[in-house]
Amino acid sequence: MRVPLLDLTLQYASIRDEIHAALERVCASQQFIGGPELEAFEQEVAVAIGVPFAVGVSSGTDALLVSLMALGIGAGDEVVTPTFSFFATAGSVVRTGARPVFVDVDPVTLTMRAEDVKRAIGPRTKAIIPVHLYGLCADMAPLLALAGEAGIAVIEDAAQALGATHHGQQAGALGTFGCFSFFPSKNLGAFGDAGLVTTHDEALAARVRRLRNHGAEQRYYHREIGGNFRLDALQAAVLRVKLPHLSRWNAARQANAERYRQLFFAAGLTQVTLPGDAPGRRHIYHQFVVRLPERDRVRAHLTAQGIGTDVYYPVPFHRQECFAGLTSPDQHFPEADRAAAEVLALPIFPELTPAQQAFVVDAIAECLKN
Repeated sequence: MRVPLLDLTLQYASIRDEIHAALERVCASQQFIGGPELEAFEQEVAVAIGVPFAVGVSSGTDALLVSLMALGIGAGDEVVTPTFSFFATAGSVVRTGARPVFVDVDPVTLTMRAEDVKRAIGPRTKAIIPVHLYGLCADMAPLLALAGEAGIAVIEDAAQALGATHHGQQAGALGTFGCFSFFPSKNLGAFGDAGLVTTHDEALAARVRRLRNHGAEQRYYHREIGGNFRLDALQAAVLRVKLPHLSRWNAARQANAERYRQLFFAAGLTQVTLPGDAPGRRHIYHQFVVRLPERDRVRAHLTAQGIGTDVYYPVPFHRQECFAGLTSPDQHFPEADRAAAEVLALPIFPELTPAQQAFVVDAIAECLKN
């Protein structure tokens, strides 16, 4: 049996006619930059997230970058980020000229902890970037309270968390900005790179719109220096087709996660640590990430059995060559280092079958019991 980490062909087959109609609509209009498809998607996704303003951009990375730019963050400023995340979280900070300040993560959820952030905040801190990792929100209440006391912004890295909630509020509706990715592998994936910025602040939304278009509101008249961070109309049209299906797809991922838990329990694999959860936080399982001893040996065995896996993420920021010098020798991030050595993502896509899941768990059991 073959079990890929992700199989997008099954999703595409279920909505093929809708997708083709949407693409034909854009092609017939020959309006590929901006226009009604983008505007309609921004309105529809804003309603889904529960925010007044949503601005489509070219990628999740650019969503982070333009949010930092809109806040005026640059040289001499500091931004607190977890050391365990996808590269763009910290890379975007450096691209503005600011300095990322790394903190360790919670041992269960692998998300940012307020107590670590509090110690990291200094006179130059302008923002914090909580990461909603694998589809689970960070513990936002204490982070928001801390940021409010310090007078700094909160940029939610919600790239993996569209549809996740924190005590009833949607990811991306909690901070100063919410930043989303629609990379094809995401729960809501485009047919290429695409992203989104959300906010409750009308002035900040207007600035993001300006910055995504080279700092111009009127063609050839530039109030400031921005970039080309626009979301293509073709991608917006694809995302409009997919958005109404997202709740069903997320529910299927949650059902698959629960089935995994039952299968692991039945197999007696107590040495496998299942994904952390937290009261009041709805996990939408962008990834189903387990932690286990001898991770690399188990992964090699699964690969030999035709089972797709991945490691998110093998190298924390404080160990990345390009960030050398940002931490001191006396700083330690034990939870991030431990996670980097143990995490393994298993297949969790909505169309995954019970038989495939059983095959995955049986393969892990076979490896660990030998």
